[in-house]
Amino acid sequence: MTFTFGIYPGGLLGTDTGIRHPVSPDDPALITAALRRLQGDTPTLLVRAYRHYAASSRPTSTPADPERLLGDGRKLDLVLQFREPSGELGGWLDFIRDTVRTEGPRLAMLQICEEPNLNLPIVDGSIPNVQQALIQGVIAAKEEALACGYDIAVGFNAVPGFDPADPFWGELGAAADDRFHRALDYVGLDFFPDVFRPLPPEQLVPAATAVLTEFRTTHLARAGIAPSVPIHVCEHGWPTGPERSEERQAEVVEEVIRTIAGLRDELHLTGYSLFALRDADSAGTGLFDRFGLLRDDYTPKPAFDTYRRLIQELGS
Repeated sequence: MTFTFGIYPGGLLGTDTGIRHPVSPDDPALITAALRRLQGDTPTLLVRAYRHYAASSRPTSTPADPERLLGDGRKLDLVLQFREPSGELGGWLDFIRDTVRTEGPRLAMLQICEEPNLNLPIVDGSIPNVQQALIQGVIAAKEEALACGYDIAVGFNAVPGFDPADPFWGELGAAADDRFHRALDYVGLDFFPDVFRPLPPEQLVPAATAVLTEFRTTHLARAGIAPSVPIHVCEHGWPTGPERSEERQAEVVEEVIRTIAGLRDELHLTGYSLFALRDADSAGTGLFDRFGLLRDDYTPKPAFDTYRRLIQELGS
């Protein structure tokens, strides 16, 4: 089974309260050099980027101009975020179709909406009509890709659900029709074990295994999404900081990736993207400051070589 790796290469990130800007601007040349080292001689490395839509503003991407980071087999894993406060879909669907037409040759994956099952201001679960934005957006993207002759994997992502009463998956299953299921190429999972809910080290692998298994067998099943639809781990990372050593970051990256690799046949897992390439602020003490494999000056932490080695060993 083909298994692809990727990474979010920017310094800007969303937190539980807003946007965290990096202390220094992204440097495309240094980012590209780091991506080349990570990719090595594997055929591809996915470059994850985010682009938001709201009718009242011009779409912007993070990192800016991600096309500059492609080449040598690297392709774009692009997230289109639904940020229209009214919930109106006409302009959103036009935006999706236009993105497919203009970005199609550079796209490997196109994710419709960002974390639509999470009701936080920074992600799309807080926006009215997000489920229809998701369903109609997946259909529109796939139809446009087929019409243009582009081989793009179209999907959506979600976060793990820990509330048995959460209606998201059941409502999605009730609202989605055959057109949606035919158009859906993958479902993404964003998960961060031992970050927001600290775990003893010996519980990391069992916890990751449980989340991945429940996502497949419980959540996707409730939405009527077939076991044949692949899961791609779209975001996973572990920040360094006070009481969070760089050495432990490397261990967590390796343990989680090897857990995913061990389950890829059983759960139909086809890819993994790490969050993130570099820190927002290597001197910061906040939880979101130091997610990077590189410090904010682009010097590597031990986890950089760990991830590079795993890509060479396990990449397609």
